[in-house]
Amino acid sequence: MSDCPFRTAIALGVLVPLGAGLACAPPAPAPEAEAAGPDKTRLSGQITPVGPYSSGVDTGGLVFLAGQIALNPDGSGLVDGDIAAQTEQVMQNLQAVLREAGLGFEHVVNTNVFLQDVNDFAAMNEVYASYFPEGAIPPARTTVAVAAIPLGALVEIAMIASR
Repeated sequence: MSDCPFRTAIALGVLVPLGAGLACAPPAPAPEAEAAGPDKTRLSGQITPVGPYSSGVDTGGLVFLAGQIALNPDGSGLVDGDIAAQTEQVMQNLQAVLREAGLGFEHVVNTNVFLQDVNDFAAMNEVYASYFPEGAIPPARTTVAVAAIPLGALVEIAMIASR
C-alpha cells in the first residue's frame, strides 16, 4: 500500500484525483524488464504468417492463436474444396500451434469464427465440433458472417487456450 493518502480513479481514460494529498510523489517507473512487456513466446505452427503477426503467442498461462485460414502447409495456397474441407484445414493449422505450445483442443477456452457465408454454419460446425473431446466443456464461441476473408477463404478461426 502506498504512503500517499490520495487515490485516483480512471474514468473514460482520464485520471481523476479522489481526496487530498496532491503533493504525493508519483509512483516509481517500472523496472526495465517490465517496460519491454510481458514474458511471451512466439509460436509459429505450420503456416508462415502473411504479415507482421505471430501464429500464436504463449504468455501468462494463456496461449493466443491468431486467426487461421485454410492455407496448405506446403505453401501452395488455400486448400481446394468447400467449407468442410476448408474448416478441416483451419483446424489442422490451429492444432499445429496448440501442439507447439504443448496443448490440445481440450485447453481451448474461447474461439472466434468468421464465415464468409452464414449459410455455411452447419457444415463448419460439424467439422469444428469433431476436434473437441467428447464430454469436455466446449469453449465459449462467437461466430459472425463477414464481407470477406483474406485470400478468398470461406472461414477463419482464432482461439485462446489456457494451461
